[in-house]
Amino acid sequence: MDKFVQHGAPSQTFKLHCLQRRSSISLLRRSVPVGRCAAAHAGTAGKATSVDVDVVVNGGSGGGGVGFDFEGYLSANAKAVHDALDVALCGLRCPASLSASMRYSVLAGGKRLRPALAIAACELAGGPAAAVTPVACAVEMIHTASLIHDDIPCMDDDALRRGRPSNHVAFGEPTALLAGDALLALAFEHVARGCAAAGVPADRALRAVVELGSAAGVGGVAAGQVADMEGEGDPSVGLDALEYIHAHKTARLVEAAAVSGALVGGAGDAEAERVRRYAHFLGLLLQVVDDVLDVTGTSEQLGKTAGKDAAAGKATYPRLLGLEGARVYAGELLAKAEAELDGFDAARAAPLRHLARFMAYRQH
Repeated sequence: MDKFVQHGAPSQTFKLHCLQRRSSISLLRRSVPVGRCAAAHAGTAGKATSVDVDVVVNGGSGGGGVGFDFEGYLSANAKAVHDALDVALCGLRCPASLSASMRYSVLAGGKRLRPALAIAACELAGGPAAAVTPVACAVEMIHTASLIHDDIPCMDDDALRRGRPSNHVAFGEPTALLAGDALLALAFEHVARGCAAAGVPADRALRAVVELGSAAGVGGVAAGQVADMEGEGDPSVGLDALEYIHAHKTARLVEAAAVSGALVGGAGDAEAERVRRYAHFLGLLLQVVDDVLDVTGTSEQLGKTAGKDAAAGKATYPRLLGLEGARVYAGELLAKAEAELDGFDAARAAPLRHLARFMAYRQH
C-alpha cells in the first residue's frame, strides 16, 4: 500500500478483488429478455457502452421482479426529492446571492441517484419513503457541496457542471465556496429537524447523522479529495492508492446514503452491513463507469468537461487496467453488489438491483 494509506482508513475497508481476471465478464451474461436501459440513448437498446455485458432493466429474471418500472420509480423519486429540496431551500435567511448560489447547484437537476438509493434502502428495511426524505435531501446537499468545491480552480478547476457553468463561474469563487459550506451545514440541520418531524426515532436519526458526517469528512469525501489531488501527475499511484481515493471520495457517500436510509427504515445491524457492502461495491462501480465515460464520452454527453482526468495526469481505472479491463472490473462490481441483495425480499430489493444495473450501463 502506498503513501495515501498512511492518511487513515475508511470505517469499512474492502480490497479490490480479481482485478486481473479478464474472463469474469461471463458472470453477468443472462439468458433472459433484454430491456432498454433507462440511461441509454435512443436506438441503443439492450447493449450498454460503459460495460460490455448484457442487462435486464425492466422485467426478466434475477430477482428483479417482472414488470418493475424502474424508470418510473427513479423519475418519481427524483421529482419528490427535487420538490422537497426546493422547499428546504426556500426562504433562507441569508444574503440573496448565497441563497441563489445554493439553489443554482442543488436544483440543477441530475439523476438524484444517491437520494433514490437512500429511499430504496429505507423501503428494503420496511420503512416508508416519507420517513427517509430528509435523509435523501441531506445526501444530495452533501453531494452537491462536494461538486461545488470540486469544480473550484484550487481543486479540479472545471468550468462546466451538469451542462452549464459551474457555480464559481456563475457566482464567483468566494460565494461558491461559502455555498458549499452552507449546504454541508444545512444537510445536518435538515436531517435532525426532518426526522423529528417525520417521527423517526431519535436513535435512528442519530445513527444516520453519524454515517453522513463520516462520509463528508475525514472518513470520506475530504480525505479522498486530498489524496486525489496529491496523486495528480504521480506515475507511482497504483491500484491500492486508487482504491483508497475512490473508496473515500465516491463510495463512502454512496454507502452513507444507503446505510442511513436502511437505518431510518428500521434495519437491524446485520441488514445494514449487507446494505453497506452492496453500496460500497456500487460506489466503486459508479467511479469505474465515470472513468470509462471520461475516456469514451463527450463534454456534451457528460455535462462536464470530458478527458480532464487524463489531462491532469490522474490515475484512473482505464489507465491502470486498460479500457477493456475497466469494463470487466465494472461487471465484477455489479455482480458483487447484486449478490449482497440475495436473501432479501425480491420485491423490496428490486429497486436496488435495478439501480445497480442503471449505474453500470448509464451513458452519461
